[in-house]
Amino acid sequence: MNDFERRNRPLFPISIVMELTELSARQIRYYEDQGLIKPARTKGRQRLFSFHDIDHLLEIKSLLDKKVNIAGIKEILLRNEIEQQELEMKQLQQTQRSEISKTELRQILKREILQQKPGQTSLIQGELSRFFH
Repeated sequence: MNDFERRNRPLFPISIVMELTELSARQIRYYEDQGLIKPARTKGRQRLFSFHDIDHLLEIKSLLDKKVNIAGIKEILLRNEIEQQELEMKQLQQTQRSEISKTELRQILKREILQQKPGQTSLIQGELSRFFH
């Protein structure tokens, strides 16, 4: 289980969330109605909150203390969500770019060696040195 799955796993009933966030059940339900949080539900319709939900509630509470209205909070949370998704996408793309197959590596090296003129040093000579110790 990765960190993302752990942070989004619904674990806490509303009574624990109330204690952790110092918010009332009414406030928590209101923020859910406004779409600011989306707790999971059990078969008996009981709300279960994740660490991610608790973080959002604490952020909402902090923003309210700074006199930000609900519309502003929605905008801020949406912007944070988009930034987080963009960061995750960049990390995924970087991981995919850095992981080339052995076949692709051999093709690149072969092409470089065939294009090299006698007496000329290769542009990737430094890169090749990390494969040979």
